[in-house]
Amino acid sequence: MVCQRALFFLVLFLPAWAAQASPVAIALHGGAGTLTREAITPDQEQAYLQFLDAAVEMGHTRLEAGVSGSQVVREIIRLMEDSPLFNAGYGAVFNWDGRHELDASIMLGESRASGAVAGVARVKNPIEAAYAVMQHSPHVLLSGSGADAFAAAQGLELVENQYFSTPERARALEQYRAGPQPPENAKLGTVGVVVLDGKGNLAAGTSTGGMTGKRWGRIGDSPLIGAGTYAENSSCAVSATGHGEFFIRWQVASDICARVKYQKVYLQAAATHVIHAELGAAGGEGGVVAVDPRGNVAMVFNTAGMYRASINGSGEKIVAIFGDDDTKLEGETDGG
Repeated sequence: MVCQRALFFLVLFLPAWAAQASPVAIALHGGAGTLTREAITPDQEQAYLQFLDAAVEMGHTRLEAGVSGSQVVREIIRLMEDSPLFNAGYGAVFNWDGRHELDASIMLGESRASGAVAGVARVKNPIEAAYAVMQHSPHVLLSGSGADAFAAAQGLELVENQYFSTPERARALEQYRAGPQPPENAKLGTVGVVVLDGKGNLAAGTSTGGMTGKRWGRIGDSPLIGAGTYAENSSCAVSATGHGEFFIRWQVASDICARVKYQKVYLQAAATHVIHAELGAAGGEGGVVAVDPRGNVAMVFNTAGMYRASINGSGEKIVAIFGDDDTKLEGETDGG
């Protein structure tokens, strides 16, 4: 009788227990760089904060509703690709020839399934092209006109290249061409999302227009698995932003997850070491957002600021831009 009663109560309370054991979490970034309060107007600052807040709330609500991590990553990145506030999709930077070449990638922590595109010129939402590569091809990375053709064959929405253009990005190209130094926002605006969904699966995605004035088909870290994007259920999910050449050489995203997995260090400690002691010491600038299987979130950067927002597994939210102002709307994760 005692055993039967114990079993009854276990079954009765299992759903509540299971829900508590499977937190959801999300973190997103909109680029890192020389971000100071003097560089943007109060109205611009408010526009970014409002967008970041709404996006992270939407993503968290979708995760709580049981939507898969891969879908939430794509939904939020599509919002960011459609916004001129960021260097991804509409509002992407110009290359030297006055055109747009876009990169994106996605990775799922449960299976390490991955997809990416580089140098696409006509796909309205490159993150969807990356997902299609993962789902409907035997490959991980497609590039250039071939990637555009593949996206068209998959029925994805295509646009003319000038769709991505904005006056602000055109002025940045003019400034870059005038030289000798690139504009401060030459690399600013890459977007990324990392999530832990209700089934305990991690996912990460990144999308970018690259660097203002880039030449010769240059490709950065954003579409490269291990450099700009990485997800593995046993360690963490990471999306990076910054000077891509350094993130490629230092394999930043996968290095953070490897330290969590093999050194058994907290996510915050792993991300801090890689971004400051490894990348920063080598002269690389940028940052990451990351989440682990317990719902801990890390948002680490070595620049003056990074557009960022997160809600960790305890429901604590941060929305911030500048390096000295983590706007703690409900609290902050301790990284452990």
